[in-house]
Amino acid sequence: MSTMQSQDLDGATVAVLVAPEGTERVELEQPRRALTDAGAEVDVLSTDDGEAQTVDNDLEAAETVEIGGTIDEVSASDYDATHVPGGTVGADRLRADDDAVAFVGEMVDDGKPVGSICHGPWTLVESGAVEGRRLTSYPSLETDIENAGGEWVDETVVTDDGLVTSRKPDDLDAYCDELVAEIAKAT
Repeated sequence: MSTMQSQDLDGATVAVLVAPEGTERVELEQPRRALTDAGAEVDVLSTDDGEAQTVDNDLEAAETVEIGGTIDEVSASDYDATHVPGGTVGADRLRADDDAVAFVGEMVDDGKPVGSICHGPWTLVESGAVEGRRLTSYPSLETDIENAGGEWVDETVVTDDGLVTSRKPDDLDAYCDELVAEIAKAT
């Protein structure tokens, strides 16, 4: 367990946005565990209710995760922060969903911490949140981020004024530490 996760997030509410299928399991589970271990209340939200089918390595079906509500039923004002995991298919579905894109955009506009890893930053691109920002992602998103006006860098984790991004599952320990720290600063 990382040392940063001992920070107090009691009273903080965090939305985790997932697609009905295709979200990378470890990129959902490890940050959710870090946030709850730090004391945050975490709601898993999706575009549909029921359960979401996660994946391992973008290909293999993993476990299903209970959805706590749909994105269209909530508002950015209900949450202190947001985490958007990757998974190529899941991230692509979220960036195509108007409610998910609007939710992320509102969180950024409200100055609330938003964390995203791997392919998750596609939703940040769609929301218009990367212009003038420095961030990282899975390397294949570099052109998308630069075309949206962001500065893409190849670093383990990058924080830019509440926006926390990371590249891949191997970076999850550093990402989780930074996400918890950023939320603790803001709440």
